[in-house]
Amino acid sequence: MPRFSIIVPSYGVAGRLAQALDSVLAQSFGDFELIPVCEAPGAPAADVAARYARRDSRVAPAHSPPSAGAGGARNAGMRAATGTYLLFLDGDDVLVPGALTELSARLEETGDVDVLYFEHERTPWWEGEPARPAQALLARLPPQPFSPAEAPWLTGVELPAWSAAYRRSFVTDRALAFPAGYYTDLAWGGLVTLAAERVAVLRRVVVRHLLRRQGSRLHLPGDHQFDLLDQAERVLVRAAEQGLTERRLTENGLPVERSAALFEQVFDLVLRTAAHADRVPAGRRRAFFRRARSLYRRHRPAGFRMPGGRLGLRHRLLAAGAYTAFRVLCAAGRAAGRAARGLPRVQSPVTRLAYQWHLHRPLDENLVVYCAYWGRGYACSPAALHAKARELAPHLRAVFLVEPGQEHTLPEGVEHAVIGSRRSWKVLARAKYLVNNANFADGVVKRPGSVHLQTQHGTPLKTMGCDQSTYPVVAARTGSFTKLLRRVDRWDYNLSSNRHSTEMWERAFPGAYEGLEYGYPRNDVYYTARADDVARVRRELGVPEGATAVLYAPTHRDHRTGFEAGLDLEAFCEAAGEDVVVLLRAHYFYDRGGRRRSGRVIDVTAHRSTEEVCLAADALITDYSSIMFDYANLDRPIVVYADDWEVYRETRGVCFDLMETPPGPVARTPEELARLFADGSFTGPGPAALRAAFRERFCQFDDGRAAERVVRRVFLGEPPEAVPPVLPLARRVPAPAATPARS
Repeated sequence: MPRFSIIVPSYGVAGRLAQALDSVLAQSFGDFELIPVCEAPGAPAADVAARYARRDSRVAPAHSPPSAGAGGARNAGMRAATGTYLLFLDGDDVLVPGALTELSARLEETGDVDVLYFEHERTPWWEGEPARPAQALLARLPPQPFSPAEAPWLTGVELPAWSAAYRRSFVTDRALAFPAGYYTDLAWGGLVTLAAERVAVLRRVVVRHLLRRQGSRLHLPGDHQFDLLDQAERVLVRAAEQGLTERRLTENGLPVERSAALFEQVFDLVLRTAAHADRVPAGRRRAFFRRARSLYRRHRPAGFRMPGGRLGLRHRLLAAGAYTAFRVLCAAGRAAGRAARGLPRVQSPVTRLAYQWHLHRPLDENLVVYCAYWGRGYACSPAALHAKARELAPHLRAVFLVEPGQEHTLPEGVEHAVIGSRRSWKVLARAKYLVNNANFADGVVKRPGSVHLQTQHGTPLKTMGCDQSTYPVVAARTGSFTKLLRRVDRWDYNLSSNRHSTEMWERAFPGAYEGLEYGYPRNDVYYTARADDVARVRRELGVPEGATAVLYAPTHRDHRTGFEAGLDLEAFCEAAGEDVVVLLRAHYFYDRGGRRRSGRVIDVTAHRSTEEVCLAADALITDYSSIMFDYANLDRPIVVYADDWEVYRETRGVCFDLMETPPGPVARTPEELARLFADGSFTGPGPAALRAAFRERFCQFDDGRAAERVVRRVFLGEPPEAVPPVLPLARRVPAPAATPARS
């Protein structure tokens, strides 16, 4: 059997799970089995775990439903485990290098102890110094193996489950398991320590715990806070059954009972929760306090000496059942450190006052505010959602926000407001629904009851959000990551078109939003458009009849100050073939307005719809633009022109190696690129196979019904099981190309 079974509950951490698994598989000590516990096959984390299992036989995924919680996932992992010792690791934490070697060596020294406690490092998710919360506690414990009775202050209730290694036979013999509900670490730690007869300590950091930006789930408000009292009672009852009356001496020579230390540590957690204004719902706070008082009186050890200071006063008020006085004491403490919150800055004082006034008016339950690309017009997924909402939710009134001068981009009959105007701030204050593919201004307040939908505007190849912080060029352009994350905090829903995006968004934009794997509404048209739609767009763009239209869409370079085509397009046309014309679509940062034509090159950068331009194109040439992921839905040829891949990868950062899994042939020079089209090798079985694998991975949820799913779920409030399921890729029929022989 392996030395260690490492159990990794993985629900809700798909974006960081790979880091946790990598930290285990990279250990120099290899005698282990790794058990990621995921919610179900096909779920985001399960896909990550399955990829690792295919690569390494030591990875053996297990499954547990989300309803079972972290405790149920750990129990499922224990049932599957075969190792001598059990280790737990949260899916967004890591083992430090050399951790398993240190653990194994220490166990050789101590023999088969029931539990080996070790240190962990608590790492701020963004800024701040790491801390070692257990260091002081473990430093007081004997260096040799000992009985917990010899160290009354070691109760286990304040240590996380992943701060120790547990002998599996000890766990099974004592029928130890994680109880249902929240605060399971409290119960597990307390029950394990009560049951253990021989334990030891490793004074080394083994686990690096990454604090979540959105905080612990235990700190969220709700009735689940009553689980704390359930778990506390479970431990205190077991302690009473074991009759903990052994007396030992503290460093000051004072007698202390194990039960007294356990009682004090348990109620430190209970009082901490009771003192928080927002953790227990307002209507349930008195009931929480009464039950806590009942537990306190029933389990208070004889002769228990209350601590001093504010904590001691809280003990006395709880023991007396003085709820009102307890609340007043806690409120006074909060008031002492509370900082006043002002409204975010709006430019005009008059507009600011008007915005503040509208924020105090009721939400308009039927008002939707849309914005795309910081106000560039009627475009992308916000436009697709607007159109679908007109069909499925005609009771909703929509207002599109646009920059000054972009009003002409709106179709007839679409209501709008100019960004920065008093009217724009009014609708932002009153709208029930706010939809954007970028972000609203920092001054926008997230009102209770409002719903913010982030549609995104592409699948990430380049690093995004917080992942940009280690790339100086792009980090400097991004600005304040703190402000970025405040904007993320407004999101209620975030769209994804594939599992890769789901994982990247979770890592790049950590927040409490719900991810919707519904596809991108803007891509619906790739499956709903017909041949006459393709012909119409080609006529509007000026594509000659019978020509092969090649869309050239290079991405933005953060290390450059302006747009550079990176290719002599006229020379490319001459070398590629007499029937080739190029549709040039520069990044939207370089939209200069108007349509230009020079020889066989048509500049379509200013065309309002990227999707229409893609429909018109028979093939795509791009470098690292996210347009490749969208265009792949059309199942038409794609060529990657990667003349500066190494520079781009180092300066911008990428999520995966495009050169290893491209959507089609890769050209490194203008000559190679032209040759692919001149001899027809840009299409055919080889490129088709590359494209098929690419589509399988990145066109996962785009099937022509994404907008409908979003409207039904977000605007109409239909349950997830009622929205249309995603059509399998093999059954989807993309819009036809104008020159099918070339695709």
